[in-house]
Amino acid sequence: MTAIVGLTGAAPLTGAAAVPPPEGDGWVRPVPGDVVHPFDPPVGQWGAGHRGVDLAAATGEKVRAPAAGVVSFSGQVAGKPVVVVAHAGGLRSTFEPVTADVRRGDAVGAGDPVGGLAAAPGHCAPAACLHWGVLRGDVYLDPLAMLGQAPPIVLLPGGP
Repeated sequence: MTAIVGLTGAAPLTGAAAVPPPEGDGWVRPVPGDVVHPFDPPVGQWGAGHRGVDLAAATGEKVRAPAAGVVSFSGQVAGKPVVVVAHAGGLRSTFEPVTADVRRGDAVGAGDPVGGLAAAPGHCAPAACLHWGVLRGDVYLDPLAMLGQAPPIVLLPGGP
């Protein structure tokens, strides 16, 4: 038996493996900064994990739509400003903390600004960063997979 495990060592949730974006969609980084915290899916639906990536960014820096879509949410969640963009193929990108320059229903193209990185304290404090999540339905995916930059899958021997 062979186990498929990401470099984080945690077994991904069903469907949480690297999934390519729908064919023909060009995805771009929402900000150019380095990855501060990588995707680390939880083992179970309510388990601990990191359901997105944190990208280094400066407060006020423009956050851009990674692919064409429609803004499906722009507002506060748990006291933090959040923007959500719905993309083709049932995918959604979530961004926090982002002060929106867009409203629900606005169409955006890949690379179009959706807002600026807010000064709201985040889990990168004292530094600033953008948390970018990607979902298909209720399943979180590695956002870097949309860019073709997800860590490789490692096959490990195992089992009886």
